[in-house]
Amino acid sequence: MLKEIGVGASLAVATFLLASGYNITPVLLLFGIGLALWYLQSGPGVGVGRRFHVLGQGRGGPGVPGVSFGDIGGQEVAKRELLEALEFVTRADEVRALGIRPLRGILLTGPPGTGKTLLAKAAASYTGSVFLAASGSEFVEMYAGVGAQRVRQLFSTARTRATREKRGSAMVFIDEIEVLGGKRGKHTSHLEYDQTLNQLLVEMDGINPYDEVRLLVIGATNRADLLDPALLRPGRFDRVVQVNLPDREGRLHILRIHTKGKPLADDVDLDDIARDTFGFSGAHLENLVNEAAILAMRQGKGVIGPNEFRDAIDKVIMGERLDRRPSKADLERIAFHEVGHALASEVLRPGSVSMVTVTSRGRALGYTRQTQEEDLCLYTRDWLEDQLAVLLGGAVAEEIRFGSRSTGAANDFEQALDIARRLVSAGMSPLGVVNVDELPRQLYHETMSAIMKAQERRAREILESRDDVLAAASAVLLENEKIDGEELREMLQ
Repeated sequence: MLKEIGVGASLAVATFLLASGYNITPVLLLFGIGLALWYLQSGPGVGVGRRFHVLGQGRGGPGVPGVSFGDIGGQEVAKRELLEALEFVTRADEVRALGIRPLRGILLTGPPGTGKTLLAKAAASYTGSVFLAASGSEFVEMYAGVGAQRVRQLFSTARTRATREKRGSAMVFIDEIEVLGGKRGKHTSHLEYDQTLNQLLVEMDGINPYDEVRLLVIGATNRADLLDPALLRPGRFDRVVQVNLPDREGRLHILRIHTKGKPLADDVDLDDIARDTFGFSGAHLENLVNEAAILAMRQGKGVIGPNEFRDAIDKVIMGERLDRRPSKADLERIAFHEVGHALASEVLRPGSVSMVTVTSRGRALGYTRQTQEEDLCLYTRDWLEDQLAVLLGGAVAEEIRFGSRSTGAANDFEQALDIARRLVSAGMSPLGVVNVDELPRQLYHETMSAIMKAQERRAREILESRDDVLAAASAVLLENEKIDGEELREMLQ
C-alpha cells in the first residue's frame, strides 16, 4: 500500500514541476540512480538477491533426495561421530532435562569428493529436519551489506520453514565455508568479507537450545586451515569431523553401493578393483563405475566386465586415451622405460604390478599401475627407499638399452626428490634427526644426492641382472601395447 502511495506521489510531483516549467532531468537522474541501487541491494526476488536462493527442505523435500547413512560408504568413523552429535537433536527432551548445551555447529573437513554434502543431507534425513543448503561463494558480493543480509535471510528462512512445516529442528548447510569464513583482515580493499563473517558469528551465537526450532549449522570445507579462529571456538563449530579418503574396505563398500542394480559379469571381483583404486575418493569410485558402464555400452555389451573396469581405472587416473602415436623409436624407449619401473617394483615388492601399458593417456606416454595389499598409514625407510628405486628404474632401463636418458623421466625425478626430502625431514637419512630449515644447503644437497645415487645403483643391479626379461617384456609390450601383472610375473619366473 505504501509503495503505491509513494509511486503516485512521485508522479504527481514530477507532473507539477514539469507543468511549472522546471527542468526535472537532474531529479530523474537521481531517482534512476536510487532505483538502480535499491534494485541491486534488494533481497530475494529482485536484483543481486535473485541469484541467492537456499535449497531443500527436509525428508523428501523438493530438490533434496532422501539420503540415508546407509547410502554412504567408506566413512564409518565420520558417520559414527556425526550420529553422536545428532543425538542432541533427536533426544531434545533428555538434553534439556540434564541441562546440556546442544551443539550449534559441526564442521566436516576432508579432501574433495569424500561425501561431506551427502553426510549433511543424511543428517537432515536422520533427524527429520528442515534442510537448507547454500555455498559460501553465494554470500560475498561487491556491494557492502549484501552478504550479511543473505546470512540473516538464510537463518530466518530455516526457522520460518520449520515452523510452517511443524518440525522441531532445522539444519543449515554451508558448503565451501572457507569463502565465507576466511580469516579476517586479509581483504584490505573493503570489509564486505569481514562483515559477512561477523554476521554468521552473530547468528550462531543467537542459536538458543530452548527455542521452538532447534537449529544446527553444518559447514563443509577442504581447507580448514583458512578458517577464522573465532568460527572454530567452542560454542560455534563445536565438532570438527574428519571425512578422509576411504580405505580398502570402505572402497569395497562404495563400489557395492554404486554397482547395485548394474549388470556385472560373473568374473568381476570388486575386491580386486578396491585394491587397485588406492587413493580414490567416493566421487572417483562413482565415476569409475559410470565410465566402465559407458565402455561396455560403446562395445555393445550387455554386462560390465573386468576389462571395462580396468580401462576405466586407467581413464580416471590418467585421462582419455590419445589418438596421437609416438614414433617407433620413441615407442621403444617408452616400452623399456615402463618395463624398468615394473621389474623394479615386482622384484622389490612381489605382486605389486597390476598392468603396464604404452598407450598414451592424458599427459603420460606410458603407465605402470601398481597395487598394494593394504593401505599404509605410516611409511618405513625400507618402503620409501624401495619406492625410490622403482621411480628411478625407468630412467636406468633407458640408459641400459640406449646408453642415454630422456625427458620422459622428469616427473619420476620430481617424485623421487619428494621422497628423498621426506627421508631427510623424518630423520631417516644418515644425518639423523635434523632441522631441515637450519641445515647448510650444501650438506642438504649432498645428502639428497647420496640417497638418490644409492637407489639408482640398486635399480641398476636389479635390471642388469634381469636384462633378458627386460628385453623380452619390452618386446611383448611393443607388440600388444600392454602387459598384465600376471604375465610379467610368469616371465620373471
